[in-house]
Amino acid sequence: MTLLEIFPSLRSGMPSPRVDTSVWPCETHYDDLGRITVGGVALADIADQYGTPAYVLDETEVRRRCQAYRKHFPDAEIIYAAKALMTKSVARWISQEGLSVDVCSAGELAIALAADVDPQRIVLHGTGKPFCELEAAVAAGVGRIVIDSLTEVTLLAALATKPQQVLLRLSPDIDVHGHPAVRTGVTDQKFGLPLGSAQADEAIARIMRHPNLKLVGLHCHLGSQIHEADFYGEAVRRMVAEMARIRRDYDVTLTELDLGGGHAVAYRCGDAEMNLAELADIVDDSLDAACALNHFPRPHIAMEPGRAIVAHAGVTLYRVMAVKHIEGGRTYVIVDGGMNDNPRVALYGARYDAVVANRHPTGPHMTATVAGRYCEAGDILAADVSLPADLRPGEVLAIPCTGAYHHSLASSYNGVGRPPIVAVHEGRCHEVLRRETPADLLSRDLG
Repeated sequence: MTLLEIFPSLRSGMPSPRVDTSVWPCETHYDDLGRITVGGVALADIADQYGTPAYVLDETEVRRRCQAYRKHFPDAEIIYAAKALMTKSVARWISQEGLSVDVCSAGELAIALAADVDPQRIVLHGTGKPFCELEAAVAAGVGRIVIDSLTEVTLLAALATKPQQVLLRLSPDIDVHGHPAVRTGVTDQKFGLPLGSAQADEAIARIMRHPNLKLVGLHCHLGSQIHEADFYGEAVRRMVAEMARIRRDYDVTLTELDLGGGHAVAYRCGDAEMNLAELADIVDDSLDAACALNHFPRPHIAMEPGRAIVAHAGVTLYRVMAVKHIEGGRTYVIVDGGMNDNPRVALYGARYDAVVANRHPTGPHMTATVAGRYCEAGDILAADVSLPADLRPGEVLAIPCTGAYHHSLASSYNGVGRPPIVAVHEGRCHEVLRRETPADLLSRDLG
């Protein structure tokens, strides 16, 4: 028992503990009991009410980040990349903040439509789109479709019975020097067509020949977790030069340039992240220079942030199941979640922090590794983090910056259902997605 537990009145004379809002939602605080609160709701209370593991999503933080993009890029179209996290609630929030939505499957399209997103503000994206998904997008009347291959030109030509606006995705051969899995702007990768290649030229010619396919612009995406804005300046220069070449060859002036997303966020204190003000200045200056050099009218810019909108809004809660001190080795804190709800550590070597959410520890700490419950040696959530030395089973751990690519990448490995998403806003909380149950899993099994 601590002195604070024996003499609670001592707490009023102590400085309030703080959390680092570079990785937590801005509305994150400690309450009078030393518990972490997000959006005015104690995380420990959410764990008690909805069980663990559970995703917590701060609506205010999502809206705040939408507003930041609108502020720094007032003349650009901001298109939310739904693959980061897509639910009806999220789609409504970002739509209400004036953002469009980028979907990459019939499922994401269905969610956007169910959330009453204007179809003209929806962009269909992705490589290897099946015929049925292109058909669904055309039938729904989506605003634009990003063509990723010659095959898609053929499929869309068969589907489009009225004018359909399209963008062509090109790879500008810009290497952002990141993890191979997220470098999408280089030539040798699966997305789009290499800028200046014979395949790209053929795609442009085919689109131009079809009366119902309206090429309105070009699209590129450089990768993920990019924190150096200069890469986008180079992309602008190369893409505008290509737009000018298309005008010379086809006498068609493209009006849209989509620079994709990939803007870095900080997952741990001290991580580099994209500076939106710097990015806005570089894109603006590069546009001026490229358009002047190529005598090309300034195109309308679009950007596709996904992670940068929702990552910091998310916190995942776990219950401690066991603490194992391995002689001569590490201390492992085993929790009731793991790679099912956060596969990014196993996929990309992502690094996270973890803290106790149900109390503010004041005693000594230990270095520990938070490990999951699943039958894989690589099921690690946070390696070598500082946790209270007196950590006990039953306590609640919180891992911040888990709003993006957690629910959307989650699985039901070992027959364990995916966690719920609990939204918090101004002191209230509610489920926006319920927990997946064994009954849900069995409902698909026709054995």
